[in-house]
Amino acid sequence: MSKILLIGASGTIGQAVMANLGARHEVITVGRSSGTHRVDFAQPGAVAQLFEAVGTVDAIVSTAGNLHFGPLADMTPEQFNLGLQDKLLGQVQLALIGQKYLTDGGSITLTAGILSIEPIRNGASATAVNAAIEGFVAAAAIELPRGLRINAVSPTILTESVGVYGPFFPGFDTVPAERAARGYQRSVEGAQTGRVYRVQ
Repeated sequence: MSKILLIGASGTIGQAVMANLGARHEVITVGRSSGTHRVDFAQPGAVAQLFEAVGTVDAIVSTAGNLHFGPLADMTPEQFNLGLQDKLLGQVQLALIGQKYLTDGGSITLTAGILSIEPIRNGASATAVNAAIEGFVAAAAIELPRGLRINAVSPTILTESVGVYGPFFPGFDTVPAERAARGYQRSVEGAQTGRVYRVQ
């Protein structure tokens, strides 16, 4: 049994990942407003404080991160910056700081999304952020020491989220969160590194 730190545990994907990995591992849940530990990516020092409190783990899984959706013509730098600071840099911080708290051979799993390769209207910020996460994973994988691994899971729109995000994704196939969770299982329990597991 591994000790896994799950950030974003209360979200749709996070709950599915908890159900999957929690059946075989000890999972420590982290969220903005719920979970064993609370963390807000936007707060300076929050990620470092989280790891100081949790200590050594075998795997870090992030299903967290906010993005701005809206027309490019009206988008402000501040709106674009939301995804950069939250979903991108928040997850990058988890990797940069978290690597020091991983056991040898441990893994980091971040969340990207289908918009990295399938842009949509109103999704310029989301596409940029998701593509950057995938690029970071590819580059970080060749530098991590001690046999540490890093991957990303890139799901399409979730069946459970169609009511909220469906209009942004016309004609896209959906996947249930339970299926997306298997991508995180592959990353944690498998042997690959530098991979993007596309669930679509």
